[in-house]
Formats: sequence, structure tokens, C-alpha cells
Amino acid sequence: MSPEHFLNRELSWLEFNQRVLDEAADPLVPPLERLKFLAITGTNLDEFFMVRVGGLQMLAEEGREDADGWDGQGDDDEAGALYDEDLAGSVPGAPPGTDPAGMTPEQQLAAIAERCSRMSADQYALLAELDELLAGHGFVRPNPAKLTSHQATALDHAFREALFGVLTPTSVTGPEDFPLVETGAVCVLVRLAPAAAEEEADHPVIKAAANALSEGGPRFAVIPCGRAVPRWLTLPTDVTPADAKPASAPAPGSHEGGRAFAYLPVEEAVAHLAGRFFEGQTVEETVAFRVTRNADLAIREDQAGDLLRQMRRVLEKRRRTGCVRLELAAGASEAATAFLTHCLDVAGQDVYTAPGPVGLGALMKVTGAAGFDDLRIDDWPPQPPPRLEGEEPSFDALAANDVLLYHPYDSYEPVVRLAEEAAEDPDVLAIKQTLYRTSADSRIVAALKTAAREGKSVTAVVELKARFDEARNIEWARDLERAGVQVIYGVRGLKTHAKLLLVIRREPDGVRRYAHFGTGNYNESTARIYSDASLMTADEDLTADAVNFFNAVTGYSQPQAFRRIEAAPIGMRERLAELIGAEADRARQGVPAGIDAKMNSLVDPALIDALYDASAAGVKIRLNVRGICCLRPGVEGVSENIQVVSVVDRFLEHARVMRFVHGGDELMYLSSADWMPRNLDRRIELLVPITAEPLKRRMRETMALYFRDNVKARELHADGVWRKVNRRGRKIRSQRVLYEEAVSRAERLRPTVFEPHRAPGKQDE
Repeated sequence: MSPEHFLNRELSWLEFNQRVLDEAADPLVPPLERLKFLAITGTNLDEFFMVRVGGLQMLAEEGREDADGWDGQGDDDEAGALYDEDLAGSVPGAPPGTDPAGMTPEQQLAAIAERCSRMSADQYALLAELDELLAGHGFVRPNPAKLTSHQATALDHAFREALFGVLTPTSVTGPEDFPLVETGAVCVLVRLAPAAAEEEADHPVIKAAANALSEGGPRFAVIPCGRAVPRWLTLPTDVTPADAKPASAPAPGSHEGGRAFAYLPVEEAVAHLAGRFFEGQTVEETVAFRVTRNADLAIREDQAGDLLRQMRRVLEKRRRTGCVRLELAAGASEAATAFLTHCLDVAGQDVYTAPGPVGLGALMKVTGAAGFDDLRIDDWPPQPPPRLEGEEPSFDALAANDVLLYHPYDSYEPVVRLAEEAAEDPDVLAIKQTLYRTSADSRIVAALKTAAREGKSVTAVVELKARFDEARNIEWARDLERAGVQVIYGVRGLKTHAKLLLVIRREPDGVRRYAHFGTGNYNESTARIYSDASLMTADEDLTADAVNFFNAVTGYSQPQAFRRIEAAPIGMRERLAELIGAEADRARQGVPAGIDAKMNSLVDPALIDALYDASAAGVKIRLNVRGICCLRPGVEGVSENIQVVSVVDRFLEHARVMRFVHGGDELMYLSSADWMPRNLDRRIELLVPITAEPLKRRMRETMALYFRDNVKARELHADGVWRKVNRRGRKIRSQRVLYEEAVSRAERLRPTVFEPHRAPGKQDE
């Protein structure tokens, strides 16, 4: 395919973030939920710059001949730089590092800077709109220069008690003495008036700076606001009495219910009171700023004898990598901007002006303020699956039938319960599990430790290289080892991303195996907000495959032939291409053919080519892609039979599910993998068939619902633009329908319980 048939991966991701921002801009979404979506866009961009932009900058600077072949072995003996795993590689005959869409790293960086500048402007314009809207409900972010007397007194107290003695201003003359600022930490740059010679001796904090600079020049100091201080300061707010009825719209800081919440960014408080750090000096300017550093570092596993120790060194190195983005509070002078960009070695296109708090992701913290439930969405509690609730052991239910759960509409509790029952059941011989990301107080991890202490054979494959969860996974691994669990730190050269729990149990008729295959992590917290699928089974073939999988991952054996599943990187791409190709062959023969696929990202050029070929053969292809999509649909002669939709709503769409019509003999799969080079080439992943007809039917109906959504769905067009679905008829919001169906199903299938009236006792008389 020609480059014009592909969309750039980075720009496609930015358009996903725009879809999230569109939710924040939707006036039909409750105000605090809109603020939450805005915060998510900020957090998303932080990670994008740390990984994607950082990797592109390294690629542009290194000028490698073959980007995809670079193994991450830099000049450092222990850790090198690695452009992110899902780089598709160079295009033959194109400049080094050119992506399938024909863009060089330099072109991508320029396009990213332009798009992110527009997105940043939209974010802060929306924040101003939300500030005004929320202020009418008593939810206020005040101007530190316009505080009430009560607020000023409270701020003065907070400054003296929590900030002044903790924060440390540091004089700065240039890059060589600029303090080490961690990625994401907010800071305040202070520009002081030139000091006279007699003043220098009286103020040692600024003496070095004054001596180093030319006479009469500006002096600078940096005040880092690290983790030791709160990101937000809460202030008292004058409120309208509860029984008062305002004659007009509530004034800022008040609400007719009497509630109020005022919050101030710590950097604005420090900037406002910065003069107190420099008594006797003239503060000419204060500028809040925030640094985003490159986090695209990887272990050189060929030299990592002690992976745990090497991973700790990588985490330490991230604190000192180069700055890939500088966020500056609006109004910074040319002198302050030039000084910071020089000290941090930041190009002009990587500087972003913030007419509001720097680091919008931090707003997530304040959205949980108590007393504003009417400004949030109503609760959708997960529904208990009828067949897996009550006192019947999970093993009995799974021995009878496979169970399909679709979270968070179906509760994640059955998965946790399976692990806990296995830990306590005296007939369970062994438990084996993969762990990629877990919650802070994981009951599943606790169950594994309990099982080990009970004398069971317990093996956990803990992936230390799960980006940004490395520190937590290191602690989990050590904790599990102390409890007696056999811990495997992943597989050399690969990430173990598969989601699998295997239980081996002694039963009257022999040993039986039970398994859980999932599309999402074993994380009880995210299971309430991520849309994922779980297959729980005692199927002989699938559980035998699970045994073979663990033997291959935990030992030195070669990957064994599986009966039913497929695994990456040893055959999943080939199997997927085969399934797509079979649909194309059937379409050419006039046999029923079709493909429905749901995933987070579609990047892999080989699979995109296969989809184009199937489309040209007449296969109707429907793709539900939450985030990145490098496939360009609707191109005549190439992809006119391909439809791509994306749904952004209250739950994060995360499930990977595929359906192939297969001539009427439908094939259905769930997977841990997205269709990306990193998943198919450099991760251990699983593709698992769903075979029970009732489960296939439910999954088919679930997938079809997303393509009927005309409320939250966007559709990708041939010009690369995502547009809201404009379909007439009854409004269908897929996530709400799925939740309502889960409630209805739970009520319909819940067994009837007869509760007799009891005779009154003496205490009732």
C-alpha cells in the first residue's frame, strides 16, 4: 500500500485525545465529569510526551539507519534509549525512520507541535468555561490576588505551616546549577531585581547568582514544589445560607444549598507569596513552570544479570533524562522564557503556554470533592453474575459451563473470588498467574500469598517492565517472594502482557484445571472503569493450553503447539492474517463473509494490508478502535468496505474481541493484544477462542451495539477526520444500553427466594 493509505500513528493518537476532550466540552455531561475528562486529556498528553515525543526526538537525533532494528543498546552499559515498542519501522527507499504514512521523525515532531499547540489552547479555553460554570455551583478556583480576608488569612497560615519551611529556593545561573526537577513536578521561577554589591553579602541565597551574572543583570531562583507539598490548597469560602434563596444566579463561591469548595494551585500560592523567601529583595517576576522528561528508557536485557537491580537504575535514570516539554504559565517575560529554555535545553516548539494551572492532569484530584454529587454522573454499580454468586463454589459452576463476563457491567468479583477460593481450598494443588498491572491493595495478590503460605505451589509471572508501574511491580514481586511464591520476572527480551490465571485442583475423578483468560489487567480498581471481557472455563483443551503456556514462559522449553489458543510473538499475527484472508477467499467465492473487530489500537501494517485486501474482495469489515487507527477507511478500490468507529464514554473501552463470519460457522476470539507491532512481535500475548454458542451470541450482540451507537460514537472518514455519527432514529448510547441489559439480566436470572413470615417474639410484642 502507498503511504497515503496509512494515517500517522502519533497524529492518530492525538485525535483520540481530542475525542476525550470533546467529551469534556459536551454540555450534556455533568460539570465535574467534564472537568474529569479534561484532566484525563492532560494525563494522556503527559504520557504521550514522555514516551512518544521522547522517542521521536531520540530517533531524530540519533539518525539511525533502521529504526525498527534498533535494539535499545545505547552508550550506557546498563540502560539504553529505546524508541517505543510499536514503531512500525522504516519504509524502504524513504529517509531513515520514516513511518508507513511517509513522515520522517522531524516531520512528525513538527506536526505534533502544531497539533498540540492547538489542543492546549482548546484545553485552557474549556477550563475557563468550566471555571465559570462550576463557580455558579460553589466550586471555585479563586485568583490569589483577589482573595477574601478569610481566604488570605487561611493562605497565610498554610504558607507558614506547610510551604515556607518545606520548600527550598535555589539560586540558578545556568544549566550547570539548575536543580534536578522531576518530571511532572511544578516549580516557580523567580526573577529578582539586580542586586547592589552591598546587598550580595547580606543574602547568600542569591549571592552566587549575582556574582556569576554580569553586573546589573537579572538574578533567577527556582522553587521546586515537589511531592512533599500538596498540589492543591483548600481555602474557606463565603457561602449563601442554606435557607436563603438567591434572587439571581448564585455568586461565585456560593451555592443555594450552602455548600462551597475553593481550591488554589500550590504554584500560584508560592508565586503570589514568593517575596517572603527573599526578604529585602525586589521580586520582579514569578513564573510557574512544569517539566516533562523523556521516559523512553529500556533495560539492556542482554547485560541485565539482576533484572530487579537494573530496573531500579532505569527508574533513577528517568529522573535525569532530557526535557521534552516545558509548560509555562501565561505572561512569562522573554527573559524568563529564554532563561528556562536555555537551562533545560528545550526547543521553541516544545514550549507550551498555560493560561491556568500547569499540569491539567492534577485536576483529577479535586473532582472528588465531597458534597457535589449532583454535578457528577449517576452511579452504575457492577452487576453480580447470577451463576457465580451465592454459596456455590466457583469450581462447581465452571465445571458445568463456561462463563463470559463483560466488565464493568458484570462485576469483577467472580475473578477475585476464583483466586481467593483457590487459595483456601485444600484440594487445590497449584495456582499460576500473570501480573502486568495490579491495584494498590490487590486481593488477588493477597490470595496468592495466602495460597503459598498454605503450602500450595504458586507461580506468578510479574512483568517488571510494565511502563510507569515498574516501581509498584518491583514491590509486589519482592512481597510475593517473601510469602513463598515462585516469582518469574517476565521473559528476557519480551513483555508478558497475557492475562491468565490457572488453578489446578484434585477432584474425585482426577485432577482438573480451571482458567481465567482476560483482555484486561488483574486490577480490581480499573476493572470498575475499564470495559473488558473475561472468559472463565474448565475446558480441557483451553486449560491444557494454559499449562503449556506457563511451562514455556517459566522454563527454558521451546513454545509448545497449542490445541486452541494462539500466542504472540510465535504465531498470532500469522493466525490473524490467515483468518482475515479466509474471509477474503470466501467473499470471492460468494460465501458469507464478514469481520467485526474491537481493539484499542490498529497500527500493524501487515494486518492493515490484509484488511485492505479483504475489503477489495468484498468483505464487510466493521472495526471498533478506541484509540489509534492507522488504517484509512472509505478509500475507493482500497477500503470502501471498511467502517471504523470509536466510542468515548464514562468507561474506558479496553476489550479486544474479534469475530469472523467464516461462511456461517462463526469464529469468536478474545485477546490481550492490540493489532500493533509491539504486541505481535515484542510481547507475550494470547488469542483465545469463545466456543459456547450462548457466549458467542452475547458477544456478537455486544459488538454490534457499538456500531448502532449514535450518541457517543465517532466515525473515521477517508480524509482522516473523526466525526460524530449522524444516524437518525432512536438515540442509542451503547454503554448505557449494556448497563441496562446487565441489570435486567441479573434481575431476570436471579433465583427466587421464598421468605416466610415469622411469628412475633416477645421482643416484638
